[in-house]
Amino acid sequence: MSKSTTQRLNSSVFIPAFAIVLIAVAVGLINNELLVRVAKDIFYFSLSDFGWLYQLLAISTLAIVGFIFFSGVGNIRLGGAHAKPRFSMASNFAMALTGGIATGVVTYSVNEPIIYMGNIYGEIGNQTFAAGSSEAAIFALARSFHNWSFIPYAMYSIVGLMIGYMHYNRNRDFSISSTLTPVLGQHEQKSWVRALVDIISVLAIALGLASSLGAGLALIGSGIESQYGIASNPTTWLFLTLVISAIFITSALSGLKRGIKFLSSINAYIFYAFLVILLLVGPVSYIFSLSVTSLGYWFDNFFLWSFDTKESGGEALVTWWTLYDWSIWIAYAPLMGLFLARISYGRTLREFLVINWILPSVFGILWFAIWGGSALKWQLDGTLDLVQVVTENGAVSGLWGFLQHLPFAWLLVPLAIFTLIISFATAADSMSSTIATICTRNISADEESPKTQKILWGLSISVIAYIMVAFGGGAQGVDGIKYLAAAGGFTVVFLFILIVASGFRVFVSRRENAPETPESTVFQTGTSHD
Repeated sequence: MSKSTTQRLNSSVFIPAFAIVLIAVAVGLINNELLVRVAKDIFYFSLSDFGWLYQLLAISTLAIVGFIFFSGVGNIRLGGAHAKPRFSMASNFAMALTGGIATGVVTYSVNEPIIYMGNIYGEIGNQTFAAGSSEAAIFALARSFHNWSFIPYAMYSIVGLMIGYMHYNRNRDFSISSTLTPVLGQHEQKSWVRALVDIISVLAIALGLASSLGAGLALIGSGIESQYGIASNPTTWLFLTLVISAIFITSALSGLKRGIKFLSSINAYIFYAFLVILLLVGPVSYIFSLSVTSLGYWFDNFFLWSFDTKESGGEALVTWWTLYDWSIWIAYAPLMGLFLARISYGRTLREFLVINWILPSVFGILWFAIWGGSALKWQLDGTLDLVQVVTENGAVSGLWGFLQHLPFAWLLVPLAIFTLIISFATAADSMSSTIATICTRNISADEESPKTQKILWGLSISVIAYIMVAFGGGAQGVDGIKYLAAAGGFTVVFLFILIVASGFRVFVSRRENAPETPESTVFQTGTSHD
């Protein structure tokens, strides 16, 4: 570690956060069952007892983001009226897409709709239609739209907007704690408050990233087994862990403009190509028909699904899927907020939301419509039995049976494996770099975080990811990963509530007490008034 890095290390954040992660690594290596059991207890406690809170928080976030987008507040420019964006719109979207969005969409675009329609883990047990029916297919796609579009991306966006606005327009530190100034006032400046906020954020990000990498290991491992017959086991996962870790740590060390921008550009083009391929070979007429009907079904049930705490949909559907999704998005929100703020200087708030809320949501709907719609059609007409594939091989295995049915599967399957490896490496790159940023004192948005920290965090998180996928499989094959993600979300949920409250105070009620200048001036120019 260099002298400058040592001087800038925020030890009050780094030491406790890294110590907790190190303890988790040690417990996992010595007694992996204990680590899985603790994460499982947190999963049930948080999502069962606080499901109502997650649902209210999710819909409130959506409402605030929607207000910002459609009101005059959206004209505020991050950095002031004359600030110029550092990246093109296409590059901005590619980095946002592959830095933490597309990996989950690829993982579950086939698997989730098939699991719902087949009632594999009891997801539609409370519904009036039968598993495997046309009604089940409509429900499956509609529910996927709900879980993978406007609500979750609003969670990322509200944190990114608050971090960017407080840093670029209020001259606050580039940190998550700065977002709390509108609700905590001067208390936010207390060192223990800032340290606590950053420690919570680092832990949430570390747990969320570990669960994401774990899901990637399970998915890629099942793909290699399906295509090449190499067993998906701890040895395979260890090899994949080493490969992905090497890629994302190397990318992180090369910096934002070279590492993430390069990988994200490659990845984005591959994603676009996959969409085109499915439109060419998939059941296009059925895709459009099912998608339109599913959109109507989603809109008709939107409020019920947004407020259901499992009393209507049941635990298998609501707790294990929707609430789990909200928890992992909240776990990632501090990280993605910092990352999105870094790459969004010079954008108006409305442009920010177009790139990070509207376009990702539309991309998610299109991806699920095309991939999920094709899978559902082939399942219904007997072309493929993906329900059996998932039942026998776990919740993330359906994707590979689907891809093997496509023309040129010998090319598409390895391309998908390569894409997923790069996707998870890109996401881990941005996340490990952001964790290092949080643990560095007085760092600005355009500075790179210390390389030593990137390596330490990258290696530690990789170990946790491997432990959870290797020893915490469960009924779905990824149970331990879900436990870990829920633990990360619950770690940060109350902090997220404060950030959402700050967003309401600054952008909706406009009762923030920082500026003395009339609010109309502040919101027109975006200039700093401290």
